[in-house]
Amino acid sequence: MKIIEKIIDMQDVMKIEKETGKKIGFVPTMGFLHEGHQTLLKEARDNNDIVVLSIFVNPLQFGPNEDFDAYPRDILRDEQIAKNMGVDYLFYPSVDEMYKDEKTTIIKVEKRVDVLCGKHRPGHFDGVATVVMKLFQIVTPHKAYFGMKDAQQVAVIDGLINDYHLPIELVRVETVREEDGLAKSSRNVYLNESEREKAPKLFQALCLGRDKLADGEKAIHEVKKGMEEFIALQTGAKVEYVEIYAYPTLEELTSPIREGKFNIIIALAVKFSKARLIDNIVFSYNKGE
Repeated sequence: MKIIEKIIDMQDVMKIEKETGKKIGFVPTMGFLHEGHQTLLKEARDNNDIVVLSIFVNPLQFGPNEDFDAYPRDILRDEQIAKNMGVDYLFYPSVDEMYKDEKTTIIKVEKRVDVLCGKHRPGHFDGVATVVMKLFQIVTPHKAYFGMKDAQQVAVIDGLINDYHLPIELVRVETVREEDGLAKSSRNVYLNESEREKAPKLFQALCLGRDKLADGEKAIHEVKKGMEEFIALQTGAKVEYVEIYAYPTLEELTSPIREGKFNIIIALAVKFSKARLIDNIVFSYNKGE
């Protein structure tokens, strides 16, 4: 595995690899790699000639009340994981390298950001879209791998690729879960023993909502109400939101739910004593036609 810190060096290496006909898979991250990242890397390794991993903690996507300096970092551990996963190139630029010149243009995300977690983080996805566009231009991959754990981010990147006609295939990788269904997350360590036993109920609530829609329930508010009551009863945690949208447009679905075939996302955020957990499921809906 080769570690590259300069943009021009990364571009030169990618040009050479592509000239020899190699297919490039790219996994962009902010580091502190966990099992979810490893799943992305495995998918990239299995389906490409060259795998590129980027590690860059992007200051543009941190809000005024979010501590950029406190974001966890462990580059030596990340390097070892990358080697074990068969990464060919680790792109590890500094902030000065990525943003060394004053910007003359900005990317502003107009849609898919005023709902779910993005509703409470204004400007966050502008920063995500900006750094991802920069990384795409540097690495020029054939495929880019993103986890559906953050389905809103995937929706934003989907829009970015389509809007700018980028010749990149977006590969959506399903959320990695524990055996009991709990979505794997670094935040799970903040659950106490009792909360950890109850946390899998979040995935059960998502499945409950999906099954209600599949069984013909057309009142969105009834589905959301049932899920919220289930979570409150089964976990005692505070429900921040339960939302149901079309996917990946993240357009609101009104009651009665429209007929047709399209994808739906059911997403939730729940606050336990010391951990805020998010989860979602995306599925195909086909009714009335």
